[in-house]
Amino acid sequence: MKIRTHIATLILAGATPIVFAAPANAEPAFAGGRILVEPRAGLTADEFARDLKIHGAGKAHKLGQSNIHLIDVPHGSEKAIANKLKNNPHFKFAELDQRVEVAATTNDPYLGSEWHINKIGANTAWDKTQGSGIIIAILDSGQDATHPDLIGNTVPGYNIYDNNSNTADVCGHGTKVAGAAAAIGNNAAGVTGVAGKAKIMPVRIAYNNSGSCYALFSTMASGVTWAADHGARVVNISYGNAPSSAAVQSAANYLRSKGGLLFVSTGNNAKDEGFVPTSTMIPVSSTDSADNLSSFSSYGAYTALSAPGSGIYTTVQGGTYGSVNGTSFASPIAAAVAALVMSANPSLSADQVQNILFSTAVDLGTPGRDSKFGYGRVNAAAAVQAAGASTTAPADAAAPLVSIASPLAGSTVSGTVTVNVNASDNVGVSRVDLKVNGTVVATDSSGPFSFAWDSKGVANGMNSLVAVAYDAAGNVASSNAVSVNVTNAAATPVQDSIPPVLTIANPVSGAVSGNVDVVVNASDNSGAAGIKLSIYIDDSLAGSGSGSSLVYRWSTRKLARGTHTVQGVARDAAGNTSSKTVQVTR
Repeated sequence: MKIRTHIATLILAGATPIVFAAPANAEPAFAGGRILVEPRAGLTADEFARDLKIHGAGKAHKLGQSNIHLIDVPHGSEKAIANKLKNNPHFKFAELDQRVEVAATTNDPYLGSEWHINKIGANTAWDKTQGSGIIIAILDSGQDATHPDLIGNTVPGYNIYDNNSNTADVCGHGTKVAGAAAAIGNNAAGVTGVAGKAKIMPVRIAYNNSGSCYALFSTMASGVTWAADHGARVVNISYGNAPSSAAVQSAANYLRSKGGLLFVSTGNNAKDEGFVPTSTMIPVSSTDSADNLSSFSSYGAYTALSAPGSGIYTTVQGGTYGSVNGTSFASPIAAAVAALVMSANPSLSADQVQNILFSTAVDLGTPGRDSKFGYGRVNAAAAVQAAGASTTAPADAAAPLVSIASPLAGSTVSGTVTVNVNASDNVGVSRVDLKVNGTVVATDSSGPFSFAWDSKGVANGMNSLVAVAYDAAGNVASSNAVSVNVTNAAATPVQDSIPPVLTIANPVSGAVSGNVDVVVNASDNSGAAGIKLSIYIDDSLAGSGSGSSLVYRWSTRKLARGTHTVQGVARDAAGNTSSKTVQVTR
């Protein structure tokens, strides 16, 4: 069978141009010459680079301020190297950078009406809010910057695909999706989006291949992290297969840690896709005007919500309007309802907003959550009403439950040690820190919680491990201490005049928002056990500890707008010192 191949050049996250090949056959296409990975929390920069080299991988390109990396690999080796890294305990995941098509069908041959506005009760919700103060990032093919129903609602976005600021629509799809979410309301023209006073942030993640529009797992994940770092609280991806990507799920967790939610399309294949359910994002199926599942809509156990997606009248590239079908439009309609809820009560957490959407949805199909409609068809009127009432909800005073599952107390360990933690909460665990002898060496914001601890950063002998779990309400709990016996080869004594090698693993230069994990790693010719580490924010000491790793969770919410300096300082046992700085903007 002859396989057609699309060749393009992608510039992503500061990387050099990468040529990729995407076979257009029945199998999901993937980008050649690279894969996506996420190292476990705590894996040092040296160990990360060593693991990549051992398995034949090349340079790593970090996606924004997340822990997701795009890895250069030789062409033809993508599957083999991804499988090797997937089975390496130092990595949370490794996967191919798959190509994904838009989740839109052909346009209807007629101009529809905005039937969906009344169906979901958006007009009633508008009595309380129309989305003011909330940014909805539309990760798509770009946007018609001059469309009269979008121009006044648009804030600057980014072109992830070409690594520039040109967000012009290359396929027309993004303009339609943006209008469904947040076309300007009450302007006596065109259409009204569900959240007509929310702001639209166009983030181009797609390219045009002979009239068809495609995105990649890497551009999706990078777009989500970029949007999260630039103030978006709602993000929409109207492309199929997104729920199957570990990289996109990780990016969704990153967005959620900053108070945001990711909405994605279930797809347009009219079948059960078989994707595993995920709590990281909200996959949305499509309904018609009779509250039936749209004939084209994909579904499955991963479906969380449903929303109108048949005959949606929306903005079209070139300043016009048209009626369209697809889960591509169900997803932004649900996303816009989330924006209404957030606008009605800005103090709500991402989990609270999600729970409101689920609990107020109109239950369709089998009672309770089901594979076709999820928790039901989104209900804007009921959701906004619940958002106002939620301020009277009782405060969460229950602390998480946390324990170290492995290694066991008394174990003998060496090198890089996998530390697995069990953590649960009545609402949800927001993060888990790993402390070694009192120093926070790593933090993990998504379950299952696990770490790659560099035991060479401590002295041989018994050392204490403690896991600390946090929930969104600020409740904290610590595990019982687990003592392990470290037996690394002793460093050869040297006349030491060489300073430590220091790396700031996070953040990188660029925008930051919300909580930021400042991660510094260090190594030394005399061994890492004697290193003292410090983290400074704008010349003020923020955190200190000993060993090869130190993590400090930095809250940037109350910082002044502008440039801020993050500095790491490492001092070895002989007194040699090195430092690194990174400048970020808020």
